[in-house]
Amino acid sequence: MHETAGLPFVEVWIATPLAECERRDPKGLYARAREGSLKGLTGVDDPYEPPPRPELIVEPHASIEAAVDDIVAALGRIGGEGRGRQRP
Repeated sequence: MHETAGLPFVEVWIATPLAECERRDPKGLYARAREGSLKGLTGVDDPYEPPPRPELIVEPHASIEAAVDDIVAALGRIGGEGRGRQRP
């Protein structure tokens, strides 16, 4: 879709381990999946496959500001290939 629209695309992997996802889970979805009342949760009873070659990996210890800066920079590097704007 992005190619058809002439928009840049960057695959970003938010590389947060399952244990950290469970710790941060505000809705309790992981706890429900572990007890069996929620089926098909990725990483618990449904497989998860990390992307083989993401353009950017955001580590779980990165601040939101740093992650946003990295993503904007990655988009800026490819912005000239489509209609996307490069950040000054």
